[in-house]
Amino acid sequence: MEKHYDYLIVGAGLYGAVFAYKMRQQGKTCLVIDKRPHLGGNIYCEEQHGINVHKYGAHIFHTNNKKVWDFVNSIVPFNRYTNSPIANYEGELYNLPFNMNTFHQMWGVVTPDEAKAKIEEQRTEALQGFVQQHPEFVVDGVYQPQNLEEQALLLVGKDIYEKLIKGYTQKQWGRTCDQLPAFIIKRLPVRFVYDNNYFNDSYQGIPIGGYNKLIEGLLEGCDTLVNTDFFANREQWEAMADKVLFTGKIDEYYNYQFGMLQYRTVSFEEEILSTPNYQGNAVMNFTSADVPYTRVIEHKHFEMFGQQVYDVPCTVISREYSTEWEPGMESYYPVNDERNTSLYQQYKTLADKEEKVLFGGRLAEYKYYDMAPIVEKVMGY
Repeated sequence: MEKHYDYLIVGAGLYGAVFAYKMRQQGKTCLVIDKRPHLGGNIYCEEQHGINVHKYGAHIFHTNNKKVWDFVNSIVPFNRYTNSPIANYEGELYNLPFNMNTFHQMWGVVTPDEAKAKIEEQRTEALQGFVQQHPEFVVDGVYQPQNLEEQALLLVGKDIYEKLIKGYTQKQWGRTCDQLPAFIIKRLPVRFVYDNNYFNDSYQGIPIGGYNKLIEGLLEGCDTLVNTDFFANREQWEAMADKVLFTGKIDEYYNYQFGMLQYRTVSFEEEILSTPNYQGNAVMNFTSADVPYTRVIEHKHFEMFGQQVYDVPCTVISREYSTEWEPGMESYYPVNDERNTSLYQQYKTLADKEEKVLFGGRLAEYKYYDMAPIVEKVMGY
C-alpha cells in the first residue's frame, strides 16, 4: 500500500517549501511534487564553475520584518549583498534607483536643491503642454494623466523619462508607454541623497551557497518528487493525502473552464565568458528600446566580493528578454487588468468552496509576490 500523507504540496517553490516546513514543525507528514526536474521553483540556482546561477532571473531577498529575516537565516546564513543596479542608455551609465548620483550623471548637478529645481522645471514644462493640448482632462484644477507616458513625465520630467523609463518599460510590457495605463507607475522613487541601495528595507542579502540551500533546509524531512506532473494522474495524487496545497496555476486546476489567465514571461540567454569580471555589477538594465533584452545579470556578483571575483577566472551572464506569454511558456507576471482580474475572481469563487484543497502563491493567487511577503504570509509573521 502506498504511503499516506497529511499534505500533498503541488509545487516546490518558495511558498510550497515554507508551507511544508511549517507543517513539519507541527508534526505533519508532507509529500512535495513538482513538474520541473528540480526543487525550488523560480529561485532555483544551478552551480556552474563555482558560481550559483539564478536560472529564472535575479532574486534578492529583502525585508523590514526582523522575524522573517531571522527565520530565513536560521535555515541558511545570508550574505550582505546590496542591490545597486546600473542603467545603460546607449553606453551612458546611470545609477538606480533615481538618486543624487543619477542626477549628477544626467545634468552635472551637485546639490539636492539643484536636482529638485531641474526636475521641477521639466515637470512644469510637461504639465503646461498637457493642459494646453487637453484642457478637458483637468478635473478640479488637477490634470489627470491619460497613460503611463504622461504620468512619468509629470513625475520626473523628460530627461529621466526618455533615457531611463521609456524604452525599458516598452520592452517589459511589449507596448509603447502611451498605450499603457497611468496607474502602473503611480509613483517613482526619487531620492535626493547619494545612495544607490535599491531597497529601503533594513535587511537584504543572498543565501550563502545559493537559494538551493534555503529550499533544501525548508524541505528537510519531507518526501519530494521532481519530474512529476500532478495533472497526469490527479486522482491518484489527491488520494495520497488528507489535504492538498496547490501552488500552480489556478485556471489550470479548474481546467480553464472560464478561460485562460494571461501573463508576461521572461526568457534567458545564458553565456559563460572567459573573463573574471564582465560588467562589474550583478544587475545592469539596458534602457534603450533598440537593445532587445531588458537587462544583463552577472551572477557571481551576488555572492563574490573583492578578490573572490578574480579567484574564479570565468563568469556567467544571463540576458533577459521580456515577452508576451503563450501557453506552454513559464508564467511570470500576472497581467492585472480588468479582464484578468474578473476572470481570477471567478476561479477564486470556486477555490473558496474547496474543503480539501488550499491555494497559495503567485500562480494560485494570480498575484505577484516578492519572496519575503511569502514567508511572512505562510509563517504568520
